[in-house]
Amino acid sequence: MPTRKGSERVKNKNTKPFAGIEGGLMENKIKQLVETKMLDEIILSTNDETCMAIAEKYAVKDSRIKIIPRPDELCLSSTNLQDLICYVPTITDAEHILWGHVTTPLAGADQYDAGIQLYLDNLQNGFDSLVGVTELKNFLLNKEGKLVNNTTDIPWPRTQDLEPLYPINHTMFLAKREVYVEQKNRLGKKILLHVMDELHSFDIDWPDDFVIAEMMYKNLYGNL
Repeated sequence: MPTRKGSERVKNKNTKPFAGIEGGLMENKIKQLVETKMLDEIILSTNDETCMAIAEKYAVKDSRIKIIPRPDELCLSSTNLQDLICYVPTITDAEHILWGHVTTPLAGADQYDAGIQLYLDNLQNGFDSLVGVTELKNFLLNKEGKLVNNTTDIPWPRTQDLEPLYPINHTMFLAKREVYVEQKNRLGKKILLHVMDELHSFDIDWPDDFVIAEMMYKNLYGNL
């Protein structure tokens, strides 16, 4: 679980109060992860002292939680994602690695456990990784105005007959360790799509997203 100081689009996004939770998205995600049954280790990789302090409160009760300070050069807005991917296997010897984000506050323990179980059940089928996605069936145009996902022979098919596309929702990237080490990637060569509903897939990227996520969270769980 990577976090860093200096969120640019939403100030203090990870730690400012969220839906009545004083420790914000960071505390919410820690609480969700400690409720999982399938995770053996929970690693917070960060340079944010506030995130560390929040995680430390839960680490006292759950020995799975490990807080590893991340080098500042890997916490810049200009940091190459590839460098961060290569860093991950240096801080854990786990055979399988799940990469998740605090910015998906509605993805809870049930969603993580379901994704992990789906992944484990399909290793024998040759899959080496899994990613959380949503299914999108809508009319999509390219910059030339051409419908890109119509595989029928009629110009305006029913939306349910359109070729589905699968946006990554950033809830989870799950892969074998060798994918990180050998392919220097967080998704391998045979990727299993974990199709999730839009509610639990919601990801916070912009200020409006934060407000919407709070309303969704409060509607589901009440103001905690």
